[in-house]
Amino acid sequence: MGTGIDWRPRTSRLLRFVDAFVIIWAISGAYVVRFGLEPDFLVTSQEPNYFWLSVALGVSWWFMLGAWNSRQSRILGAGPDEYKRVAAASLWLFGLVAIFSYVFRIETARGYVGIALPVGLLGLLLARWLLRQHLSVARQRGNSMSRLLLLGGPSAVAHLASSLHSAKHAGYLPVAAYTPGAAGSPEVEPESGLPILGHGTDTTSVLAAIEACGADAVAVSAGVQLHPQTIRHLGWELAARNVGLIMAPALTDIAGPRIHTQQVAGLPLIHVTTPTLEGGQRVAKRLFDVVVAALLILASSPFMLVVAALVKIDSKGPVLFKQDRVGIEGKHFQMLKFRSMVVNAEARLVELQERNEGEGLLFKIKDDPRITRTGRVIRKYSLDELPQLFNILSGSMSLVGPRPPLPNEVEAYEHDVRRRLLVKPGLTGLWQVSGRSNLSWQDSVRLDLYYVENWSLAGDLVIILRTARAVFRSTGAY
Repeated sequence: MGTGIDWRPRTSRLLRFVDAFVIIWAISGAYVVRFGLEPDFLVTSQEPNYFWLSVALGVSWWFMLGAWNSRQSRILGAGPDEYKRVAAASLWLFGLVAIFSYVFRIETARGYVGIALPVGLLGLLLARWLLRQHLSVARQRGNSMSRLLLLGGPSAVAHLASSLHSAKHAGYLPVAAYTPGAAGSPEVEPESGLPILGHGTDTTSVLAAIEACGADAVAVSAGVQLHPQTIRHLGWELAARNVGLIMAPALTDIAGPRIHTQQVAGLPLIHVTTPTLEGGQRVAKRLFDVVVAALLILASSPFMLVVAALVKIDSKGPVLFKQDRVGIEGKHFQMLKFRSMVVNAEARLVELQERNEGEGLLFKIKDDPRITRTGRVIRKYSLDELPQLFNILSGSMSLVGPRPPLPNEVEAYEHDVRRRLLVKPGLTGLWQVSGRSNLSWQDSVRLDLYYVENWSLAGDLVIILRTARAVFRSTGAY
């Protein structure tokens, strides 16, 4: 699958085939499990012929997936929209089947529907996930990408190019830039290296740039010096040429649930709601923390006893390591961990500063001589952090949240970074599932602030599931 428009119809055809295969597999399996291998099965005059019902159900299901635009190229490879549309189309179909059966008093076998729906839905979601992995691999190699012309001010173009380059799985490949009204700027954008194809403010010049770089879509970013009417005419011309138009406002690290669009006098106004964690949300998060932490403590108690014994046998000193950390609203607390270093590790920190491999305020050494033999193992799989479940029960930490900072880190925080302290620090978080110790200080801060700005209980569940995968892979742990 190459770049450009050729990958879209090919991927769409593949999706249609895969959807059909999964639907036939699910419905056929449900039919065989419920009724056996009789192709002309007929119960009574009150009940349908399930062979023909299966055919009608399969065809309807396949068309419903298309009607919900679950095969659109712009939602493939990144984001939850693809999965949401597959689930919505499937649930709507079976809801309509239930209503139809009730209105016409058709006794549909519940076992048949009860097998076909969940098996088919799970099969479709799994198939989409597998295709997404294949597409992601192809995009990391520069294939199956939409070629973009970036339209905007010089700084906005540079930021957008950098963001898209770091998220290749989304399928957008910046190939050139166009900076209207920025005459005198260099021919090549210095940060991204993209060629700048012009600075004119008329539609004809922009269209000439699109043809010159062979773009599939135009991304209009902040700082674009074009009259609204010009942008409107540009949209018409792009639609006539089957070239996409993407508006990329200067909003960074804002998740979808906080963004709402409202039409006012023909203008699409984007409303960004204020992030809050109050009232019912705070109670729900705390209840979730207490219940899950208590269950994890009960389940892992025998394992924690084994780890404690290994720590004690391996080196002299206490089993638990207590460290002063800063929690919500700047309150200090004692964070618990299984001791993974020698007893005088804190005293030796000064002599190791020259070997620091971390950036910003983070201190990291890949082969830290203070770590014990047992410590290396429990750090690799994050077992040293299990005692923090008791911090969660006490209320000083949460299951998911920003990385718990040290007091000296907080003292050096810039004003914006202090927003990390608006929520409780977490046993895991976006920093844990996105690289752990491999992250730079800037990336760690960005991920923590993203979590604070866009918290949701569903997001916490996703992070917990991703944590298990990150721990088993032991990526970036040292």
